Amino acid sequence: MENNEYSVGLDIGTTKIVTIVGRRNEHGKIEILGVGKAKSLGVHKGIVNNISQTISSIKSAVEQAQNSAGVKIHKVTVGIAGKHIRSLQHSDYIMRDHPEEYITEDDIEKLKDQVKKLVMLPGEEIIHVLPQDYKVDSEGEIQEPVGMHGKRLEANFHVVVGQMGSIRNIARCVREAGLEMEALTLEPLASSEAVLTKEEKEAGVAIVDIGGGTTDIAIFKDNIIRHTCVIPYGGGIITDDIKEGCSIIEKHAEQLKVKFGSAVPDLEKDSTFVTIPGLHGRNDKEISLKTLAQIVNARVEEILEMVNTELKAYGAFEQKKKLIAGIVLTGGGSNLRHLRQLANYTTGLDSRIGFANEYVANDKNQQLKGPEYATSIGLLMESLKIRDKKPYEAELQKQVEAKIAEKEDKIEPQISEELTVEIEKGHRELAKKVRPTFGESILNKVKKFFEEVE
Repeated sequence: MENNEYSVGLDIGTTKIVTIVGRRNEHGKIEILGVGKAKSLGVHKGIVNNISQTISSIKSAVEQAQNSAGVKIHKVTVGIAGKHIRSLQHSDYIMRDHPEEYITEDDIEKLKDQVKKLVMLPGEEIIHVLPQDYKVDSEGEIQEPVGMHGKRLEANFHVVVGQMGSIRNIARCVREAGLEMEALTLEPLASSEAVLTKEEKEAGVAIVDIGGGTTDIAIFKDNIIRHTCVIPYGGGIITDDIKEGCSIIEKHAEQLKVKFGSAVPDLEKDSTFVTIPGLHGRNDKEISLKTLAQIVNARVEEILEMVNTELKAYGAFEQKKKLIAGIVLTGGGSNLRHLRQLANYTTGLDSRIGFANEYVANDKNQQLKGPEYATSIGLLMESLKIRDKKPYEAELQKQVEAKIAEKEDKIEPQISEELTVEIEKGHRELAKKVRPTFGESILNKVKKFFEEVE
């Protein structure tokens, strides 16, 4: 199979590293060709803290995916999260030199470039600038200003900021694992691609992705990303609490959490116990499921309170910013029993569990049904978007070149000005259609850094 016939998503998580190989079928659905999964060694709370162990885990997951798909993996779309990611709102404007001419993509890029010059904290760098709405002269709440006339172009931006050191560490791990990065994508945005509907994004929704080391949040309203953040707690800290509270080893604590854990103690009976085998000839240990639920509940409530704080910071409880579609819980941590009920109670918003297999055509054995695969499938979808765009780019480039060639064949001195305008228009259209995706823009920054180092 040719390399351009399939795409690959690589999720470098705190507890696991997942590689998914897939392609788009004739009905537009995703056909999974292979999956690889390895225990994540060297990643703590979404941040790489051991390069060699992370490289080894990536290689293991990629090798499994290659064997099950029967293809050789070269390019991957990679997710990035971690407690270093934060976002802020910013408004900026430019004064156009020629207000009689209509606004183009060049004007919007000029405005974005101005925002990218904002001074950040030491070691931080702006990863991406996402326009939310525009204002042209005195007219506000404009979604698409291209083609309009005006002197002053203003916009509200969602600015995503992170530590470039963390991004470079991920880039190095992927590169030394023998892979090429096609794009880097914020994990909450990837998860939202896989589990949210267009109607939910329009109505207002918060996706809460509870992973092993972090809880990622992305808020959408009117189909626009409004807020992103990463809480440095996830399912792993619940396991640690069970280990300490019940005085058992981590392996047994994780099994207890997955099989018997509950977020609501009142729904558990006092008389129900589970037996844990003793270590090296010691007596077995009996643990009450109600006690287990109380330990789990304390930590989950803390995480949900942090989520609530972020929702309030955005203004989700104001009438204009109300999240009509509520919350979508996803990630491995959302498998916890009764979590949805606790989330409803804590936040006052309706919630559901987000499953990632809605866009998958061939998941007959329900292997990818679990919400823990939401980010992986979202990264695969981002990669497929990039692949789908390339044939269109080539075709558009051909059309522009053909138009230019046709003009050149019939060129006369008096129409040279008309030709210049036509060529500029063609290039503007091409630039508009083939603007880099979010992930590609981050990747270009990383590539530039490595070129400067070399």
